[in-house]
Amino acid sequence: MKATGRTVKRVAILFAGGPAPAANAVISTCAASFLSKGVEVVGVLHGYSNLVQFAPDRPMQEGRDYVLLTDKKLRRTRNTRGIMIGTARTNPGKDVSAPEHLKDARRTAPLRTVYEALCSLGVDALVSIGGDDTLKTANKFRLFQEALPADSKRISVVHVPKTIDNDYRGIDFTFGYFTAVETLAEEIRNLIADGEATQGYFIAECMGRSAGWLAYGAAIASEASLVMSVEDMVGDLMTEETVTDPKTGVSTVRKIMSMDAFVGKIVDLMLSREKLGKEHGVVVLAEGLASFLPSAHLEGAQFDEHGHLRLGATNMARLVNNLVSKAYKERTGKERRITPVQLGYEARCAPPVAFDVMLGSQLGVGAMRALVEHQYDGVMISTAGQLDLTFVPFDTLIDPHTLVTVVRFIQLGSDFQQLARLLEASQNN
Repeated sequence: MKATGRTVKRVAILFAGGPAPAANAVISTCAASFLSKGVEVVGVLHGYSNLVQFAPDRPMQEGRDYVLLTDKKLRRTRNTRGIMIGTARTNPGKDVSAPEHLKDARRTAPLRTVYEALCSLGVDALVSIGGDDTLKTANKFRLFQEALPADSKRISVVHVPKTIDNDYRGIDFTFGYFTAVETLAEEIRNLIADGEATQGYFIAECMGRSAGWLAYGAAIASEASLVMSVEDMVGDLMTEETVTDPKTGVSTVRKIMSMDAFVGKIVDLMLSREKLGKEHGVVVLAEGLASFLPSAHLEGAQFDEHGHLRLGATNMARLVNNLVSKAYKERTGKERRITPVQLGYEARCAPPVAFDVMLGSQLGVGAMRALVEHQYDGVMISTAGQLDLTFVPFDTLIDPHTLVTVVRFIQLGSDFQQLARLLEASQNN
């Protein structure tokens, strides 16, 4: 990594995507560290949603589109809930999906608007805080500027990784993950107690779009009976279907879960527990499993700003619950109380645990050090060991041909996955 030589006198901080515990630890500490270096700090309100509306007849307005973060405003905010500058899922880079698109003025128009809006605020750098889609946007914003005339103003950009899913490549744990795990684990412990009292089961669907870190963590910490995520969809649990696009007539083969095998695995668990005198339990499912549902169960599916399936809207827990109830009755001739529950939103703004506050604070300081002390551009702030700061270039995290990031899955057979399977097999839960 080479220093840009750019001096930062004013910086913008922006948060995008879903909330996460300790968000304010990142924002507050980041801003405070810049202020300690004599750098003015602009808090962009609600992600990119206001920046993309910038125009000559709609200039950036303080209080509506941004706020100045001062020492007074930052006082005792590190441990607070929520996001002090708000968030949104607006994606100004959604039309740019290949390097050649950066030469298309129509596709890059939203990025240009963001650039002009930030220039109007007089900022020299941008601290982007968000998930992998926000990282992609930060990279596209950097690449867009590289194509500008040589004498154009350059706004350096660094990114702080955020997701309670913890599926980020380039960092061991993301801020808010442990708070989210503890919050969901407490909910699952309540369900276990309920199930034991009523001789029933719960199918608990946990957040976790692409990987199972959150579901696994919550299941391990709560002593759930079984946890299943996308990483577990191998062997007999998977099959294929052919889907034909009604508009184009083009057919494609799609990998899907074998519903009979998947449901059968849960019923097998219930029957094995019954032999041990346990007629209750909680099965934790990562919501990302919904992406493997047969197309018949995805009719009328909704998609978000980034083109992702709205997993919560599919209500996979209810679907699996109904199928398990039916299969259990067919195999035993009796009924069992099984209840679907969706978990996740209650964890996103929970009071942050100490580790997440420490991690978030260090990442916030790292953004300042990257821009002011090292004069970097295009790096993600990360930590390793005892919160030692590292700076990971965007180019090592994003495919240069597709401009997309790589998801970090739980490795099959890893010690972490084996931990979950060992605790499930112990039958002490």
